[in-house]
Amino acid sequence: MNTVAVMKRIIQQFLRDKRSIALLVIAPMLVLTLIWLVLDGDSYHPKIGVADIPEPIQQQLQKELEKDIVEITEGEAKEAFEDGELDAFITFQNLEPSILIEGSDHTANREVVKHVQAALQSVQGNSNKVEPNIEFYYGSENLNVFDQVGAVLIGFFVFFFVFIIGGISFLRERTQGTLEKLLSTPIKRWEIVTGYLLGFGLFTIIQALIIVSFAIYVLDIWMAGEFWQLLIVTFLLAITALTLATLLSAFANNEFQIMQFIPIVIIPQVFFSGIFNLETLAEWIQILSKFMPLTYGANAMQEIMIKGKGIGDVWLDLLVLFGFAVVFYILNIIALKKHRRL
Repeated sequence: MNTVAVMKRIIQQFLRDKRSIALLVIAPMLVLTLIWLVLDGDSYHPKIGVADIPEPIQQQLQKELEKDIVEITEGEAKEAFEDGELDAFITFQNLEPSILIEGSDHTANREVVKHVQAALQSVQGNSNKVEPNIEFYYGSENLNVFDQVGAVLIGFFVFFFVFIIGGISFLRERTQGTLEKLLSTPIKRWEIVTGYLLGFGLFTIIQALIIVSFAIYVLDIWMAGEFWQLLIVTFLLAITALTLATLLSAFANNEFQIMQFIPIVIIPQVFFSGIFNLETLAEWIQILSKFMPLTYGANAMQEIMIKGKGIGDVWLDLLVLFGFAVVFYILNIIALKKHRRL
């Protein structure tokens, strides 16, 4: 009978928590839908430029790609690589095909080689098969999948753990009464928010430094740019995660409810931050990714780690990240109104 009584109490307690009931049903469906959207997208057709290649091969390649290919010079191709507008440049030297691959997107790299080899085999046949000479504009042939998605993974883990630690820590300040005591003093709301962010921010910065250092110097992930520039992006991403975590913690009553935000806030950002090529997905999904901070943080980190670019090249991503942090900061101040009205 005691067991039945405990069971009834748990059921009643769970039924009173409408958020948990909704999450139990909605979260799995949301995550499955995201996976379906990403994995059920169209095949990626790379953007290829050519110069001085035999007409039959060019026609077959265009047929393989199901899209037009553009005739450009090598200099124009490299400019297009810099602007992210081209995946590969193909030319022939002494009847031997040469492929210059942009190199920063593993999906595009794989599709370029697959389509070019299929076109060559269709025209030349197996007996006259000539293996193309492949070079990379960014990275190298030794760049594996982990190297290419590593920047996204670093950004995600920094964002994820800062979100969890920051949200739970700020929630404990509320549940233990510390925040209420501060609110009973003449201190202003913006001063409280700033103080908490600076205090928690110190530890999130240390955490970000450790994660980035471990990935680069221990796991030996590909790093073409400068370490200190990557740290700036990581720190800004961590501060953005912290401001978001403290904001959402204002609407949670316990640590379990903080965890409930993960399937809604954190997991969707993984799918739209660079691990999968968004060009194969519906346009509305590509637009949705623009509203996710990790999209900009991961892109900036990829530009630095794989392409070797600097802060000046990713300033727009950093500006957007800073904008997210400022908006979350302001909303944090507004959220404190429900605890004290000044």
